[in-house]
Amino acid sequence: MKITKTIFKSTFLLLVLISLQAKAQEKSSAEKFGKTLNLGAGLGYYGYLGSPSFMGTINYEFDIAKNFTLAPFIGFYSYQREYYWVNNKYPNGYYSYKTTVIPIGVKGTYYFDQLLNAGQKWDFYLAGSVGFSYRRTVWENGYYGDVNEGSYARPLYLNAHVGAEYHLASKVGLFLDLSTGVSTFGLAIHL
Repeated sequence: MKITKTIFKSTFLLLVLISLQAKAQEKSSAEKFGKTLNLGAGLGYYGYLGSPSFMGTINYEFDIAKNFTLAPFIGFYSYQREYYWVNNKYPNGYYSYKTTVIPIGVKGTYYFDQLLNAGQKWDFYLAGSVGFSYRRTVWENGYYGDVNEGSYARPLYLNAHVGAEYHLASKVGLFLDLSTGVSTFGLAIHL
């Protein structure tokens, strides 16, 4: 039921963003940053994990206003850890668990190309992401404790970003996105 609500809300958000993007394109004739598919991979250091974790992301940018885009996104990361459990009824010891996290949300990006007098080959931006994280944790057999112990993924997903893109060609670029949660390197495809 929760997954159905999540899919419904995500679909509704995407339709609203498409509608806003169409209106913004009618009004603005300035440089467009939208209609861009961004595929990224990188390492995230989430303080509650204790070590970096690989993450993959995908988003699609829509022009909303001059120098500003919104991009619905989805990501994926997974980690495995051990937890020492003490209980009088069961054997004490280390039990392992694997957590998979799928953040879904929207990223708002403001481009500073005009302010920085950047040439056509470069884009520079600041951004913020907000969303929620779907989380699933699976414990090894024999663990009878609280299944929420040790699993640290948080339901609210927030990130601040600073980044740049270098255009290899008119339709393809490489980007580096540094953020408070996950830093990614990836491919930007301008449609």
